[in-house]
Amino acid sequence: MSSNEIAIKVQGLGKRYEIYDQPGDRLRQFLFPRLRNLFRLSHKQYFREFWALTDISFEVKRGETVGIIGRNGSGKSTLLQIICGTLTPTTGSVQTNGRIAALLELGSGFNPEFTGRENVYLNASVLGLTKEETDARFDDIVAFADIGDFIDQPTKTYSSGMMVRLAFAVIAHVDADILVIDEALAVGDVFFTQKCMRFLRNF
Repeated sequence: MSSNEIAIKVQGLGKRYEIYDQPGDRLRQFLFPRLRNLFRLSHKQYFREFWALTDISFEVKRGETVGIIGRNGSGKSTLLQIICGTLTPTTGSVQTNGRIAALLELGSGFNPEFTGRENVYLNASVLGLTKEETDARFDDIVAFADIGDFIDQPTKTYSSGMMVRLAFAVIAHVDADILVIDEALAVGDVFFTQKCMRFLRNF
């Protein structure tokens, strides 16, 4: 399979977190190894290792839809964040080909003090669109979100459902090559969820 046919390639991915039992252990871990190196003493670890992901490998071809299922705390969101580049892996690698648009956490990327209109431009800019490109798509984004006059209200006044509507409307109109969506759609109403599903089937 040629590299151009691959949208996402994950190889040997692992993510480790350091768990400290006492607040002072983090400082000890930072300072003491340097002192032990200086005096050539044996090393001591002041944290417990927690591996959220271990040895994950898979490929996603262009045009494929892949669902990730698992129990709470099994590392699903961690994996998606690494794919999007908001977390770095401890081991392994992730290669992506194309523009990524993500809806990971409710309200992520939105400034609650900004209006919906301002947040559309902010998010579109982060995703690589120029102001002129966002201008051309703005009416379609607003129509897709279907939140009426709330587009000119601060997003801190939005319900969770309205927040999802606007966030999804933005990522649906930025010409992304890869869409990464976590559980945020679960808070939307059934009619909007159906609209999103129709969009995803045609993506």
